[in-house]
Amino acid sequence: MPDVVVITGPTATGKTALGARLAAELNGEVVSADSMQIYKHMDIGTAKPAAVEMLGVPHFMIDIVSPLESYSAARYVRDAALCIDDILQRGKLPVLVGGTGFYIDSLLTGRGFSARAVPGLRRDLEKEYDDTGGEAMLLKLKDFDPDSALKLHANDKKRIVRAFEVYMTGGKAISVHDTETQALPARYSALKFALTYRERAVLYSKINERVDDMMRRGLEAEVRTLLDMGAAPETTAMQAIGYKEIVKIFNGEYDMAAAVEMIKMQSRRYAKRQLTWLRRDTEVNWIYWTDAPDIAEGLFRIRGCFET
Repeated sequence: MPDVVVITGPTATGKTALGARLAAELNGEVVSADSMQIYKHMDIGTAKPAAVEMLGVPHFMIDIVSPLESYSAARYVRDAALCIDDILQRGKLPVLVGGTGFYIDSLLTGRGFSARAVPGLRRDLEKEYDDTGGEAMLLKLKDFDPDSALKLHANDKKRIVRAFEVYMTGGKAISVHDTETQALPARYSALKFALTYRERAVLYSKINERVDDMMRRGLEAEVRTLLDMGAAPETTAMQAIGYKEIVKIFNGEYDMAAAVEMIKMQSRRYAKRQLTWLRRDTEVNWIYWTDAPDIAEGLFRIRGCFET
C-alpha cells in the first residue's frame, strides 16, 4: 500500500469527483494540490469543490489563507505534509487531488527550497526583464547557470527571475540546488494517476464549457468582491487565470467578450503545460476519457493497480 494516492491531470478532467469517490471507498481523506484553492473567497474561478461534491470526506488545504496574503510552494509543502502525516497516523489513506504539478512533486519528494530573495530584489529583476527582454536575461543567466539558461524559454519570466533570485541570494545556481535535492530519497511513496481525454479537442471543449459556466455562476462578481476586500491586482491570488483577465475589464483593457476568450485561451495553454509536466513522469498511470469522465471506470482502473 502506498503512503499516498495522487489524482492529477489538467483542468476539467474530473479530478475532484474521482478523488472524493476514491477517498470514500478506501477510508481516505483528500488533500488538495491546487495552488489557488488555498485562498478563501476564490470559489468559482478555482473550481473549488462544494460540500456536496466532497461526499462527506474531509478535505484539507482548501480555504486556508486570505487572498491578500502571499503563499509559496515551500509553505504548501510544509502545511500539506502536516496534513498527510496526520492522516497516516490515524490509519487513513491520503488522496492528493489537484493539478499543480510542482506542488505535488515537491510534496512527495520532500524537496528543499532555496532561500528567498531579499525584499525588493524580485521586483528589480522583473523590471530588468521587462526593460531588456527574456533573451538578454537568458544570456546573462548563462554566465553563472548555463544549465538553466539552456532549459528555460525566453518568455518564461517567472522562472528566469527565480533563477537570478536564487543565485543572488544564496550563491548557488538553481540547477545545482535542484540536482542536489532530487538525489534525496522521497518523503512519501505514491501511486499516481493522471486524468485526461483521448482527444485534445475534447479537453479544450470541456475547458471552454467550464469557463462559460464560471461566468454564468458569477466570476465577475467574485473578482469585484476580492478587489473591494483590498486584493491588489499584482498579488499572487489575483494572478490566477480567470481573475487577472476580469481585472482588466474593470481597468478598461478588455471588454467582457475579449476577457472570456482570453480566459479560455490561457486555460487551454495551462492544460497543455500540465500535460507536458506530467508526461515527464514515468510513474504516472494514465486514465483516458472519451467524451466525459467515467468515474466508475476510473475507480475500477485504480482498484486494479492496488491488486497487482
